[in-house]
Amino acid sequence: MDGVVDEGYVEAVLDLVERIPAGRVTTYGAIAGVVGGGPRQVGSVMARHGGPVPWWRVVRADGSLPPSHGDRARECHLAEDTPLRTSGGLDMSRAFWDPATGE
Repeated sequence: MDGVVDEGYVEAVLDLVERIPAGRVTTYGAIAGVVGGGPRQVGSVMARHGGPVPWWRVVRADGSLPPSHGDRARECHLAEDTPLRTSGGLDMSRAFWDPATGE
């Protein structure tokens, strides 16, 4: 047990994150909708174990970049041609990948 979630849950979250295509993003809540738990539980997994996976592809529902990793995430999004809004946030209408359908 991880203290917050079990190893199977961690693996399920990370496996799903690895399937997000380059240039696309999904949300903590969308992942939770597939693997169970809630957005905060997914966020906890990503904070503790997300380093080896494309963590920048998991974002807040409003498409804003987190202050703590915003610059690194922005670099990754620019390199992958992820659709951005003029405000600098992600264009969720064009960038969102639905983990429930794989589209």
